[in-house]
Amino acid sequence: MELKKVALVIADVSGYTQFILSNKTSLLHAEDIISQLLETVLDHADFPLILNKLEGDAAFMYAELGADEAAAVRDVVRQVQAFFAAFHTKVKELSDGRSACPCNACQRIRDLRLKAVVHTGEVAFKKIRQFEELAGEEVILAHRLLKNSVPSHEYILLTEVVYAVAGDEWTGRTEQRVEHYAGLGDVRVKVLYPLAEA
Repeated sequence: MELKKVALVIADVSGYTQFILSNKTSLLHAEDIISQLLETVLDHADFPLILNKLEGDAAFMYAELGADEAAAVRDVVRQVQAFFAAFHTKVKELSDGRSACPCNACQRIRDLRLKAVVHTGEVAFKKIRQFEELAGEEVILAHRLLKNSVPSHEYILLTEVVYAVAGDEWTGRTEQRVEHYAGLGDVRVKVLYPLAEA
């Protein structure tokens, strides 16, 4: 086991649960659509971002920060921002390509959105058989941040330690918020809105 300072990223397809629940008869199409959207996001993740694991409708990634932590964090935030354009291009491509299919999944592709969480901290890396597992309070916090009070289905949520380093290179709408989590307390975040809600 080893401790490393990393940036943690969770890219989550928003609307997945409702998409799957309303599409039991078209489950195969729904899962194929979600898989293609996650693959598109992962195709736009470059080193130092590494996929740790897929978590249903989400991809959990990390980047070791190395000697120049600020540059690594800024690079990760830029990559996450680029996920959104790629995601929406793929949504349009899938929607146009499947428009003739009458199933609910193919007809509701444009309802799907992307949200992402970016956090940094020290985490434990442990190996169980061939699997690398990340553990610790920072990993728990990153996952808890997906359950928040942000009134949107599409955003990037940066913790205070991330946005303090990442700066204000963002051109879209932003807001600062405080989220509260039992056992973890108040967490200051900045929310970036990459696209207007459709």
